[in-house]
Amino acid sequence: MQRAYKADVIIIGGSLGGCAAALAAARMGKKVIMTEETKWIGGQLTSQAVPPDENPWIEKFGCTMSYRQLRNGIRTYYKNHFPLTPEARQTFYLNPGNGNVSKLCHDPRVAVAVLHEMMAPYILSNHLVIWTRHKIQSVEVDNNHVRSMIVKNLDTGDEKILTGSYFLDATECGDVLPLAKAEYITGAESKQGTGEPHALEGEADPLDIQSITWCFAIDHVEGEDNTIEKPEQYDFWKNYRCDFWPDSMLSWKSSHPHTLETREHTLFPVDERHSLWTYRRIADRNNFVPGTFDSDITIANWPQNDYWLGPIYEVDEEEANKHLEGARQLSLSYLYWLQTEAPRPDGGIGYPGLRLRNDVVGTEDGLAMYPYIRESRRIKAEFTILEQYVSPITRGDEGAVKFEDSVGIGYYRMDLHPSTSGRNYIDIGCLPFQIPLGSLIPVRMENLIPACKNIGTTHITNGSYRLHPVEWNIGEAAGMLVSYAMDKKISPRVVRNDNEYLADFQQLLRKQGVELEWPKI
Repeated sequence: MQRAYKADVIIIGGSLGGCAAALAAARMGKKVIMTEETKWIGGQLTSQAVPPDENPWIEKFGCTMSYRQLRNGIRTYYKNHFPLTPEARQTFYLNPGNGNVSKLCHDPRVAVAVLHEMMAPYILSNHLVIWTRHKIQSVEVDNNHVRSMIVKNLDTGDEKILTGSYFLDATECGDVLPLAKAEYITGAESKQGTGEPHALEGEADPLDIQSITWCFAIDHVEGEDNTIEKPEQYDFWKNYRCDFWPDSMLSWKSSHPHTLETREHTLFPVDERHSLWTYRRIADRNNFVPGTFDSDITIANWPQNDYWLGPIYEVDEEEANKHLEGARQLSLSYLYWLQTEAPRPDGGIGYPGLRLRNDVVGTEDGLAMYPYIRESRRIKAEFTILEQYVSPITRGDEGAVKFEDSVGIGYYRMDLHPSTSGRNYIDIGCLPFQIPLGSLIPVRMENLIPACKNIGTTHITNGSYRLHPVEWNIGEAAGMLVSYAMDKKISPRVVRNDNEYLADFQQLLRKQGVELEWPKI
């Protein structure tokens, strides 16, 4: 069965960027429909179970006002609803998990709740409609304009025909782009093509894409045996060896992201080795009154469960499913190895008390609803962000290139995980940067705008522009851009290329709390 629906702005994908875009457009008075493939909105923060990777100044500046509202809302949620210790309750910058990768390691279910709180005024006033468990099926295009899209209810099989003035692709992999026949790029560019110092020698490789990770949540109950059933591919992963990796994936060893030297890990903190447990811990039971938690809870998003044997897009469905299952099997195999075979510092073997927390990630099998996606299809944009614009190696003391059409800011290392072409980490320093509006404008399409990790970056610069606060900023800018274009009856392309409209739009961004340039750091 098919039914037709209409809104001002159609957003495909309830990622962090999609959520920010929906809030921005609804805030500007637009009717919005947002669809999401999984049960949860929030993307990498929720359905992928990845606590936020952020810049070191995030508590003071370096994000939009609405992203700060999200962060503050998460802390407030803990203080309103959890039995915190007096010390934790008085901690202004509460980090619920005290994970060392983030200043705000928290349960993904809290982020889902806070996102819905932020959206509640627009949902209840019918300015924003959200359909979860809906996936894009097809796109109708006429004369460089998207006319309609069809999404499918994954539970009932029913289809909805969506029409609107603007369509935003906020999916994790840029799934709308090929369906709309929009120009886009995948994988790694060549040095000859971009001039980037760390681009590929020789030809570009469209299937050289960063690894995905199927995250999961675990706690540890001493004395219990929570060992899972032996995964089907356990023997494969135990024996798998890769030329660039120092040992089996089912081991304590990995490559150091910066130096590529062998790095030793432990599960729990015991010595100078890198502790996996505290890395993305989302509940430190010492923050809560005794008895609240049986154990700390941590998220397994570790070097050992990065999957790089093949891409999950730009291949046929059978190939994609093979790699999705391979990523799931790798994560389960690593957990099984930890439970049964991992050498312990005390001379023992295995941690059978490790317990898969399916409740934390909202699934039956205990794995996150969706794999952690680091790299998407990327639009061919009016302006492409290159490594040499943001790298301290090429820019020296000058700072990142200043973009006159800035619609936001961000900072993170150009952090590329091992790729599907068998390349190890590429981890390069980065300068605090701006997000140029030109990177959100497709070369041809007029009413299709990226709102996620699918803007005009390269394989290299995507490593910096893919993290939580930057993706949120991209989505917020996209939502405001199409709303502004509707109000002024002009195209997003005109907003970028007309100096008066651009200055007016940037002033609107500032009024809404979007920082367009970095302060002196």
